[in-house]
Amino acid sequence: MNPFRGTALAVALSSLALPAFAEIDRPECVAPAQPGGGFDLTCRVAQSGLEDAFGRPMEVTFMPGGIGAVAFNLFNTTRSDDPNAIVAFSTGSLLNLVVGKYGEWTEKDARFVATAGADYGAVIVRADSPYQTLADVIEALNADPGSVVVGAGGSVGSQDWMKAALLLKAAGGDPRSMRYVAFDGGGDAVAGLLGGSIAVYTGDAGEMAAHLGAGDMRVLAIMAEERLDPPFDQIPTAKEQGFDVTWTIMRGFYLGKNVPDEDYNRWVEAFKAAYATEEFQKIQHEKGLMPLNLAGEELTAFVAEQTETLRQVAREAGLVQ
Repeated sequence: MNPFRGTALAVALSSLALPAFAEIDRPECVAPAQPGGGFDLTCRVAQSGLEDAFGRPMEVTFMPGGIGAVAFNLFNTTRSDDPNAIVAFSTGSLLNLVVGKYGEWTEKDARFVATAGADYGAVIVRADSPYQTLADVIEALNADPGSVVVGAGGSVGSQDWMKAALLLKAAGGDPRSMRYVAFDGGGDAVAGLLGGSIAVYTGDAGEMAAHLGAGDMRVLAIMAEERLDPPFDQIPTAKEQGFDVTWTIMRGFYLGKNVPDEDYNRWVEAFKAAYATEEFQKIQHEKGLMPLNLAGEELTAFVAEQTETLRQVAREAGLVQ
């Protein structure tokens, strides 16, 4: 199922004049994982797109741990009122909140600022893999679940696990039978795939944009309603291959829940000004993201809606009551 009902344009910036940032003098984007995965990608969008808003480069820092749990906890405690740092999040972060992987915190314990774009689930193998199609993978999983090691940047119940589970369920298999390896982020999962510790990686299309030309991995399927624009236009969707499963990933940023309105609104207005430019289409294309343009109250309402959808998905998968 697709958690989204629509998409729009994402973050951008050119020479358009933006509001002054008097208190925001150390712009930072926190990627709550190791370098190389989807959170890294999300922060690079902000780093490239909002550089002129501050008159200095935005710093990207990495805070791995619990697929976002460590960062979410920090920005609800010691840095809850820090106006300088936005934190990358995704649909997977919302799912983790829903199933309790972030402890006591909920989606109400963050100030959601803006989106960077939309991404889609992808099924990825090494270039020398014997699996040539998605059907090959599903057939092998159904025949002998223990013979195919699936891995991704998240534990059982995470969105990356959910992608594999929904595909297997659509094919009549039992997701609980999967042999699954959890990594702390997409970068580690890619390393695990290339190193041979897993055979299939259920990651994101956007993460693959930088790898397509290297020839060391193959994307077997994209979990979108229809084929994406180049460079993914030659990759079939899961639906094309007979598996009616889609998974859209929202990528965006939040601030600590105690950041003052004035500072929160400065970030929101900066992103809104960026959305009005054409420059981001280049940034978006380079990062492999699709359009999604939400900021401030509109994003907050959308997050609330999507969180309820994810609760339903999690119930159907037996992850929550």
